[in-house]
Amino acid sequence: MKIVTEFPRKIVEFPDMGIVMPDGCRLSARVWMPADAADDPVPAILEHLPYRKRDGTIYRDQLTHPYFAGHGYASIRIDMRGNGDSEGLMDDEYSEQELQDACDVIAWAAAQPWCNGNVGMMGISWGGFNCLQVAAKQPAALKAVISLCSTVDRYADDIHYKGGCLLIENFGWASTMLSYSSRPPDPLLAGDNRWRELWLTRLENQPFLAPLWLKHQHRDAYWKRGSICEDYSAIHAAVLSIGGWHDGYRNTISHLAANIEAPVKGIVGPWIHKYPHYAAPEPRIGFLQEALRWWDRWLKDLDTGVEADPAYRAYVMDSVRPARWHPERPGRWVAETEWPSPNIKTQEVELIAEGNHAIVTSPQSCGLAGGEYFPFTFGPELPGDQRPDDALSVCFGQPVLNEAIDIVGAPEVAVRGSADRRQANIAVRLCDVHPDGASELISYGVLNLTHRNSHEFPEALVPGEIVNARVVLDQCAYRVPAGHRLRVAISNSYWPMIWPSPEPVRLELSAATLMLPLRPPATGDEVTFPAPEGATPWATETVRAANSERHVDRDEKTGMITLSIVDDFGEVRDLEHSLANGSIARETWAIHPDDPLSALGKTHWTQTLSRNEWSVRTETFAEMRSDAQSFMVSARIEAYEGEKLVFERDFEENIPRVLL
Repeated sequence: MKIVTEFPRKIVEFPDMGIVMPDGCRLSARVWMPADAADDPVPAILEHLPYRKRDGTIYRDQLTHPYFAGHGYASIRIDMRGNGDSEGLMDDEYSEQELQDACDVIAWAAAQPWCNGNVGMMGISWGGFNCLQVAAKQPAALKAVISLCSTVDRYADDIHYKGGCLLIENFGWASTMLSYSSRPPDPLLAGDNRWRELWLTRLENQPFLAPLWLKHQHRDAYWKRGSICEDYSAIHAAVLSIGGWHDGYRNTISHLAANIEAPVKGIVGPWIHKYPHYAAPEPRIGFLQEALRWWDRWLKDLDTGVEADPAYRAYVMDSVRPARWHPERPGRWVAETEWPSPNIKTQEVELIAEGNHAIVTSPQSCGLAGGEYFPFTFGPELPGDQRPDDALSVCFGQPVLNEAIDIVGAPEVAVRGSADRRQANIAVRLCDVHPDGASELISYGVLNLTHRNSHEFPEALVPGEIVNARVVLDQCAYRVPAGHRLRVAISNSYWPMIWPSPEPVRLELSAATLMLPLRPPATGDEVTFPAPEGATPWATETVRAANSERHVDRDEKTGMITLSIVDDFGEVRDLEHSLANGSIARETWAIHPDDPLSALGKTHWTQTLSRNEWSVRTETFAEMRSDAQSFMVSARIEAYEGEKLVFERDFEENIPRVLL
């Protein structure tokens, strides 16, 4: 990455600008802007997050926000209420209070003497979600958004449910947020006498969100609120949507490009859950330059050519050897002037010939090669060689390819068959099989068959009764070379991506058809991007180096199979304000191949903050199990000042299991 130190305009930074909401709650903002903005007003750019600007997202903030400020913007990074250095309490993700706060900040910024009245909003993940949701509320000053790694559907395409199946990440992310939000504000900003009061009040009121999310197992009003797919026409701001093929949120870019009536463009690269100017796998792109083109057009009314950009730009990844991590992915950029594209044709492939049948009875442990739902660390989180999971699935191998094919879009598999239980899951994986048998995951999809017609109104299966269903796999862009072949692998378990059915299931399939979106193979890059740039990186010293590990163990006595993950994010000290922060996440996912009710998830997070003689630490623990009737979840927070335990709290709840 090229580090830029000289900008068109001199920058001034405000590390703790207070913005008071109408109810009196003070939000803490870190703001960068041109030093002469009062004399030459500029547009504002807002990023509104719970992830702590002082020590949480500071690495990416340092690269990004000063860069925008130096090019003539007031860049505002807000701690949401109840998090970081802001006052107030948070009760859920994407609450009406959160979105209203963002609207109030937008109105406040637009009215400042240093602002020209135009505001943009951006973010990745949580910030990518809420900038779209805020846009749907149409605050007058909001003219453009840049949304990365986000979703248009909170139920069907977030970390909660997928295809009506309960994602393990529903529990995992609730555990993560319990830990993230357990940390106090910085005493240097909140004050020596105030920080502890804010912290203890926050801890006493902090929710553990897994039970709430489990109480909404169908696509009800809870999920519809904030799902912009309910009314795409509500978005009037210009939208630039960006994502990565190694992220969990692969589908949003296509949905937005196809449905938004306002100006919209989409970019999908080979990346994990990161901003693309420092993401991996490489190649990275000059995201900040692309963002400036977007902001300059819609916030400054400059002709930057963005309206003439292709509707959809995607990186078609070449086939590689399966590995848990790829530092780079060879391939090429393709461009479509409109999306959906008339250049992409669907090829149908019959998987089960008429008169034949396939019996699917997968062990509960099938899926361990699937990797993380959204890889976040630069470590062993990607899908590995699929052969272990292929061996536990029913596989439909295709002939060896005589010439390369480019798959661009969302493959689908239509199935016809019956189950011997009232509820059953089905997982479909599309794999690239190398000549030596190595199997690389291209895309996958899951479906709870009770949701075959509706996520809002599921219908129980009648054992033995034939039903039709369609499994939509995630969007992808992948070249399968000549000499390789495709494999479709079907299982009725996918652990630990989805929670298992309450009983072992036998599926009998009498028909299955693959719908493959094919694009004429590109001969080279059809579009190019500038090389990555960024502002001066965060200045730190390493106290403890980061490290990620994962292990799969089988207890030969009990038969239990356990996936253990330790992500030590290390500890660093800020060289400007001396705050040191550290974090360790530990996860355990265990199951017996023959018993879906043996499924167990456990997490343990440690967060530390210190400066000189002052130190605090939070420990959070969570556990999830189920029986045939209920989900059982529990959690605990412990907070320490120095070595003294100053707060402890337990959560425990059983939630009825409905038609999942």
